[in-house]
Amino acid sequence: MTTMESLIGLVNRIQRACTVLGDYGGGDNNTFSSLWEALPSVAVVGGQSSGKSSVLESIVGRDFLPRGSGIVTRRPLVLQLHKTDDGSQEYAEFLHLPKRRFTDFVADSGCMDCSSSVNFEFGTYFFRGAGAVRNEIQEETDRITGKTKQISPVPIHLSIYSPNVVNLTLIDLPGLTKVAIEGQPESIVEDIETMVRSYVEKPNCIILAISPANQDIATSDAMKLARAVDPSGDRTFGVLTKLDLMDKGTNALDVLEGRSYRLQQPWVGIVNRSQADINKNVDMIVARRKEREYFATSPDYGHLASKMGSEYLAKLLSQHLESVIRSRIPSITSSINKTIDELESEMDHLGRPIALDAGAQLYTVLEVCRAFERIFKEHLDGGRPGGDRIYGVFDNQLPAALKKLPFDRHLSLQNVRRVVSEADGYQPHLIAPEQGYRRLIEGALNYFRGPAEASVDAVHFVLKELVRKSIGETQELKRFPTLQADLAAAANEALERFRDESKKTVVRLVDMESSYLTVDFFRKLPQEVENKGGNPQAPVTDRYGEGHFRRIGSNVSSYVGMVSDTLKNTIPKAVVFCQVKEAKQSLLTRFYTQLGKKEGKQLLQLLDEDPALMERRQQCAKRLELYKAARDEIDS
Repeated sequence: MTTMESLIGLVNRIQRACTVLGDYGGGDNNTFSSLWEALPSVAVVGGQSSGKSSVLESIVGRDFLPRGSGIVTRRPLVLQLHKTDDGSQEYAEFLHLPKRRFTDFVADSGCMDCSSSVNFEFGTYFFRGAGAVRNEIQEETDRITGKTKQISPVPIHLSIYSPNVVNLTLIDLPGLTKVAIEGQPESIVEDIETMVRSYVEKPNCIILAISPANQDIATSDAMKLARAVDPSGDRTFGVLTKLDLMDKGTNALDVLEGRSYRLQQPWVGIVNRSQADINKNVDMIVARRKEREYFATSPDYGHLASKMGSEYLAKLLSQHLESVIRSRIPSITSSINKTIDELESEMDHLGRPIALDAGAQLYTVLEVCRAFERIFKEHLDGGRPGGDRIYGVFDNQLPAALKKLPFDRHLSLQNVRRVVSEADGYQPHLIAPEQGYRRLIEGALNYFRGPAEASVDAVHFVLKELVRKSIGETQELKRFPTLQADLAAAANEALERFRDESKKTVVRLVDMESSYLTVDFFRKLPQEVENKGGNPQAPVTDRYGEGHFRRIGSNVSSYVGMVSDTLKNTIPKAVVFCQVKEAKQSLLTRFYTQLGKKEGKQLLQLLDEDPALMERRQQCAKRLELYKAARDEIDS
């Protein structure tokens, strides 16, 4: 990769690939970084009637650009010049018309059928006559913008192969204007400047600023914009046109020699064909010779003749562009490789396109579901945050709820007396009020239902949140909103079943405590003894006294505390067994069973991707194709 031809040709090929894949710099698509903008280029900037088109035609040595009043260039024209061997035929190719070669540059009247010839030897079509380059530029412009005065940032790519050009690529941009003409929106002035600025403000862009010599350089639209985006003048080449039209006795030496307007790059003077020459169809090669003679014989510019003219400008730009490309190739290569890695990573992240085979579709659905289950289990097992909230229910919420139970009110002296008395009925208890004890204990144990069921609901809420979180963290699911919704519904339905079973279990635990009291607890309590022998030293127990009922309340409270400690351990076991363990093992079991019954069409409905994600994958794939093509071009 050492010759000027190969370096500039490399950039040409990458630019063409960029345009085909929708990356043309200066556009509005900021979804991906632009490879186009990383490539060195030469942008031609000038106001209307500055002679911009004539300069380009002088460099090419051909009439080929549309002419007329108002804004003629309404789309960027990427003009790629390729020098061929002396004596070879000149021809032009458009990127949008592959394998079609245009050999006439200015349209003539007549039909294509009468004036075209076809060479099938290499599968390449040669068009002459009405299929000329100028007409095709106009028609391709109208294809995007319509037959209006609107502009578009989508470029036209034109490659010209000729022995009369140097290897060079130029981007012809719409001419800067100050006033909107009829048929144009009021914003056209700003729109054109915005488009032109989007090209020239890039640090890899070389600016070819064209200004007419018969106007004050201070008012030049091109120089004003160039100074705004390149204040140091490092990237700007100044071109003065219409030197031959200056007032008698004046010249542009102060500008050309860099005294009145200094740039880091040289100024070049150009003498274009006059309007009379254009009307007479004076050949561009003849015009180049006249230009050389003008500078050689000019008393003002004779000493600069070797550095003036369109031929010198073309060589100067070609050499400079080659130098810039050479210096930027390493950084461009590094950027391309880095972007390829990023795009491949994103393609992996976005997932493969959906297969058409039903078996493959089922496999895809199962893989996505398993990815969700892995993440869900990681949350429960501690690999991801969230599972610790379940322990928080058992360690904080359940004990706090048990402590708040209203046992003080239930075992108050007044309530104990009432319950015991009611339990005795018409026959007071003879020794110990067993029925009263049972009623007090059963009434107290019923209070445990609330905290038990609340623990179930709290864990259910945590599990639902973890399902929601896991769905959001399963990247594969983001592709398929229908599958995501169905999976969420199936998971939540399963959690509801687990909750119902868990509630039944914890309520059974409470009921079991009520159904069979622990006898040993009461046998170990100190027995009450009545004073029947008149022994003044013996304790006196009044079965209807306040002390008696207080002792009953205290005994019941101790028993309830023992049961509370037991339930504090067994409720978490039941909840984990019925909800957490089931969620880990069989959250999607029924969903999998239903999947096995689905046919291809139903599976495809589940894999109905989000249109935005499909668009993202297509854009990513196109961009990856572009960068790989660019890498291959550089490697070759």
